[in-house]
Amino acid sequence: MAVKPRTDRPVAVIGGGVLGRRIACVFVAAGYHVHILDNSAEALKTAIEYIDAHKEEYSMMPRICKETESSSGEPENVDEKGSQSSTPKVDLESYTHAPFGNYKPFTEMEPTISNAWLAIEAVPEKLDLKIDIFAEMDAAAPADCIFGTNTSSFKSSLMVSKVSPERRKRMLNIHFAMLPAVRTVELMTDGETDSEIFPYLEDVLGECGMLPATARCESTGFIFNRLWAAVKREIMHILSDGVSDPSEIDLLWEHMFKNGPLPCQLMDQVGLDTVAYIEDNYVKERGIDGSSTVDWLRREYIEKGRLGKKSQNGGLYPPHVRSSSAEAMPTNPHTAAKDIYVLDVGLGSNARDVSQVHSNGKILRLNLATQKLTPVVVGQNLPDGIDVSLGIQKIFWTNMGRSTAACDGSVWMTNLDGSKTRCLVPPGKVHTPKQIAVVDSRQQVYFCDREGTSVHRCNYDGSNHEKVVQRHILKEMTLLDQMRLWCVGVAIDDEHGWMYWTQKGPSKGGRGQIFCAGLDIPSGESADNRSDIRLIFDNLPEPIDIEIDSSTQTLYWTDRGEHPMGCALYRAYVGGESIDLQKVILARHFHEPIGLKLDKVNNIMYVTDLGGSLYSVSLEDGLKVELVRNDGCFTGITLV
Repeated sequence: MAVKPRTDRPVAVIGGGVLGRRIACVFVAAGYHVHILDNSAEALKTAIEYIDAHKEEYSMMPRICKETESSSGEPENVDEKGSQSSTPKVDLESYTHAPFGNYKPFTEMEPTISNAWLAIEAVPEKLDLKIDIFAEMDAAAPADCIFGTNTSSFKSSLMVSKVSPERRKRMLNIHFAMLPAVRTVELMTDGETDSEIFPYLEDVLGECGMLPATARCESTGFIFNRLWAAVKREIMHILSDGVSDPSEIDLLWEHMFKNGPLPCQLMDQVGLDTVAYIEDNYVKERGIDGSSTVDWLRREYIEKGRLGKKSQNGGLYPPHVRSSSAEAMPTNPHTAAKDIYVLDVGLGSNARDVSQVHSNGKILRLNLATQKLTPVVVGQNLPDGIDVSLGIQKIFWTNMGRSTAACDGSVWMTNLDGSKTRCLVPPGKVHTPKQIAVVDSRQQVYFCDREGTSVHRCNYDGSNHEKVVQRHILKEMTLLDQMRLWCVGVAIDDEHGWMYWTQKGPSKGGRGQIFCAGLDIPSGESADNRSDIRLIFDNLPEPIDIEIDSSTQTLYWTDRGEHPMGCALYRAYVGGESIDLQKVILARHFHEPIGLKLDKVNNIMYVTDLGGSLYSVSLEDGLKVELVRNDGCFTGITLV
C-alpha cells in the first residue's frame, strides 16, 4: 500500500539555505504542507522563490512504491494514443498525485514546529549551533514529532545532550544530497532511535521521489560521504601540489563516472566554507594532517572570499555569469553546456492517475553539463514532435490529441523558456500530427499527420497551412493496408530541395516505407496526385522519426519494429542519381525508439525511446550511452 501524503500536520524545515529550501521543495512537490524557519528574511524570500520555481520539476521525480513494483524492468509496447504499463507501478486506489502542499515562512521556532510531525534541521555545519537548535526544537515540538538533522558529517548522537531522553528515541540523521540532480537521502540512528521509524521514513521519502538508504550503525560521514570525503581530500592534495587543475580533474571524473556529479563543481555549489567545516570534523576525529587540505583551502580560497557559486569571487572555478533561464555553469570545452529539449508524451508511470494521461505531456529541457532536467511546458495532450528555430528562438511542437478517430491534433509554438505559448494549427485541422521539422530559410514548419495520411506545412505564424502530400485510403483497404499509408517522420533537405518522410506500416509488421519528394508541389499538380514522389526504402520493420544531414546527404531514422532488425537506429546514403539501398544499423536494442537529433559538431546522434531513456550514439563506432532514464515516456527531441 502506497504512503499517502500526511497533510493533517506540517513538516518543519529549520534553515532556509541552499539545502533547506531543496528539502522543503521535496515535501511540497509530494503534497505535504511545509513550514520553513530562518532568522534571515532574505533567506526566507529566496527559499519561497525557489519552491515557486521548482516544485513542478520536483514533482516529476520518480516515486518508489515497493509493494506494487513490477518484477519486470521492460516497458510494454505502447500505442502513443493508448496507455503504458511500466515499472515502478503505483497503487492508484490508495494514492493519486496530490496537489502541491502549502508552504509558509517563519522567523520564530514555536509557531514553526508546534504542530509538526517531522522536523528537519538544516543549519550551518557547526556542532554547538546544532545542539542549541535541537534544544529549542525539543521545547516547542509535540512529543511525537520526529527530529532529523541534515548534517553530512556529524553523528546525531553528538547533538542530543540538551534534548529529553524520550526525544532521543525519535531523533536521527536524515541527510539529503544536492537535489534534484542527486536524489539520495541517508538515514542513521543516534544510537537510541526507535527502529520502526526507519522503514516508515523510507516509505515516505520514496513516495516523495527520493532514494533512501539507512546506515546499519553510526558512522561519521554515513555511507556515500565517507567515499566522497576521501575524494575531496585527494583533490585538494592534487591542486595544492600543482599536479592538475579543476577542469582537468572534472574531465577525468566525467569520463570515468559518467553520471557525475563533477566534484569541483559540486564543492563550489555546496560552498567551500561548508566543505571546510565538514573537513574540520574529519581532521579532529581521525587526527588527519589538514595543512595541505583544509588549511590550504582556507588560505587560498576562503580567506580571499572565494566561497563557490554563492560568492561573487567564485570558488575553485572563476566567477560565472548567470543566464536568465538557468544557472550558467563554468566554461569548459570538455563539458560545454548544451540544452536538449525532449518531449515526455505523458503515458509513463509518472502519470500516477491514468485518467489524466492526456494532460500529462511535457516539454523538458536537459542541460548536459549539469544533468539538470527542467519542465518548460506542461499539461500537454500527447506531444510527439518538436523542433527549434534558432533564427527566431522559438520551439515548435505537435500534440496528437485524445483520439485516433478524431481530427483533434494541434501544432504549437513557444519561447525557449516556455513563455508566450500560442497555437498555430488548432484542433479540427489535423488528425494526429507527429514529427515536425523547422526550416528557417523558408520560415516554415513541416509535419506529418499519421491518421490523416499526409504531410503538411505552414508558416511560422500558422498562416498558409496546406498539405504537400496526401496518401489516399481506398474503401476496399483493410486496416493493415491503411496503416501502411500512415505518415510519421519528416525531414527537410533545403539545400537540395528534398523532403523525406516515413510511412510506418502496421506495428511490428515489416511493411514500413521511406519516400522523398520535392519541397514544392510540381506545377499543375496537387498534394494527392504529385508525380515526383519516389520510394526510397520498402519493407522496413516500422520506421518512425527521420533526420537528414544535407552536407553528406545521409539519412538517419529510428525504427520501432521487432528485434533484431527493429528497435534500432539506421543510416543510409541517399545522394546522387541512384539511391544506395545499403542500410546500416548504427545501434539497436532500444525500448521503442522514437525521436532522434543530429549533433554534427560532435558527430553524435541523440535518440529517445518510449521506455523513458535518452541516449547518445557515436556516429563513428555506434557506441550507445544512456544519458537519462526515468519513469517518463519520451518522443520528440531537438537541440539548442
